[in-house]
Amino acid sequence: MKNDEKHYCDILVIGSGIAGLSCAISAADLGLDVIIVTKDSSIEESNTFYAQGGIVARGRDDSPELLIDDIMQAGDGISNPDAAKIVAFEGPGMVEDFLIKKVGVSFSRNVDNEFEFAREGSHSRRRILHSMDMTGKAIEEALVAKLPEYKNIRAYSGYTAVDLLTIPHHSKSPLALYKEPQCIGAYVLNNRTERVERIFSSYTILATGGLGRIYLHTTNPTVATGDGFAMADRAGARLINMEYIQFHPTTLFHKDADGFLISEALRGEGAKLKTKDGIPFMDKYSPLGDLAPRDEVSRAMYEEMIKRGDNYVYLDIASYTEINVKKRFPMIYQRCLAHDIDIQKVPIPVVPAAHYSCGGVQVDLWGKTSLKCLYAAGEVAATGLHGANRLASTSLLEGLVWGIRSAKDIAGTFDGNKPYKESEIPPWQFPERIEEVDPALIQQDWVSIKSTMWNYVGIIRTVRRLQRARADIGYLKNRVDDFYRRAHLSPMVISLRNGVRTARIVAEASLKNRVSRGAHFIR
Repeated sequence: MKNDEKHYCDILVIGSGIAGLSCAISAADLGLDVIIVTKDSSIEESNTFYAQGGIVARGRDDSPELLIDDIMQAGDGISNPDAAKIVAFEGPGMVEDFLIKKVGVSFSRNVDNEFEFAREGSHSRRRILHSMDMTGKAIEEALVAKLPEYKNIRAYSGYTAVDLLTIPHHSKSPLALYKEPQCIGAYVLNNRTERVERIFSSYTILATGGLGRIYLHTTNPTVATGDGFAMADRAGARLINMEYIQFHPTTLFHKDADGFLISEALRGEGAKLKTKDGIPFMDKYSPLGDLAPRDEVSRAMYEEMIKRGDNYVYLDIASYTEINVKKRFPMIYQRCLAHDIDIQKVPIPVVPAAHYSCGGVQVDLWGKTSLKCLYAAGEVAATGLHGANRLASTSLLEGLVWGIRSAKDIAGTFDGNKPYKESEIPPWQFPERIEEVDPALIQQDWVSIKSTMWNYVGIIRTVRRLQRARADIGYLKNRVDDFYRRAHLSPMVISLRNGVRTARIVAEASLKNRVSRGAHFIR
């Protein structure tokens, strides 16, 4: 077994959701050599895979201007108007040309074989394409199935990114200090061999997804531990809007459900939120009622639960729609039925949960970060599209748009030059005395992070709570960093290190911003 395995590519893509794979395929089409790494053993494992509701396209009575208005209103006035224009004017065409025609994603159709458009909260039109309630799965599987067609794409699953390789930071040459900071690839842990390998790349794309797992209740899969945010922060890239954490109002309240998402599309089809004693309540909180923006719905649910001393509310679709619920939402129906809840007959117990980071690594309109040769796309990136609160079903579209735009931008300027001497970039240095990892300690640290973030940096925040969070998370981060420097390197250690750093970033951003707006509500 080699102790220093090296790989070379034009573009390194870290992450395998819609943003990463659309970037990889587009770059490969433009003649570039691509490596994809993803930390799970399955390349399909990503936030994209679990997306239920759909992806914004262009409805029959729709226009780009209407979509822009909806994005700006949902973002509470601070969405980047230039990003909104790009998504509204370019996005639907990319859905048709790339996802449908090129990749072959099968979206749901009606009896006339026309695409079936859904509507979700804060949308003024039916414009959301879906594949029943498994849209992300359909998109992810189609993208992954496309990869074997490309000889210039290498996909490595079971590889955990440790840190971005940057100069001058990782260079042994003292003269590198005079060069502009630049990303030249990444150190990655081969989960199977437990060795750290170097990937040298002319450009690197962060497409690592979200951070939901730093919260006690989340819709996100286990891989969403904030890795990209933390790696970018350590490398010196700029992060913005990290206080705007969107909480999805409706996840299944059940001890065995693990944050299972109940799509907003149910409310788009007429479902209503009720208290445990059956009283609808959203009309008194918003003129949009049950189709209000997610932050308003989550706070309304939180207020009703606190006021009544309840630990959940109900989402009732059985009483308010004539659609075939079992056919329209088959995955939700089956998952709830497995917990003895027949959603065609009884309401669903639901609670809010951490869902999406509206901020992230700041990028321009082509995906460039503030660090040379580092791009970002998808949830880890902050294009400004989401502002203070994301409009439903725009996340998949944003990942698609910036994945493709990043690839095009790189291909347009790519010259193949290497700004470093490989001999100046050392292999990974393991500590001389390695401590074995006690999983119980890792688990306890995660409990501390999740509980602190949920209780102090959650749906409703106060200055005192945030001050406590900053202190507690800061202390824990120092302890984890010290432990990391001596620990036997493993995915669980890397995820903990990234999770606690990302939690601190969110807590500090939340404390700094004293203005309630969108998904950041501070008393």
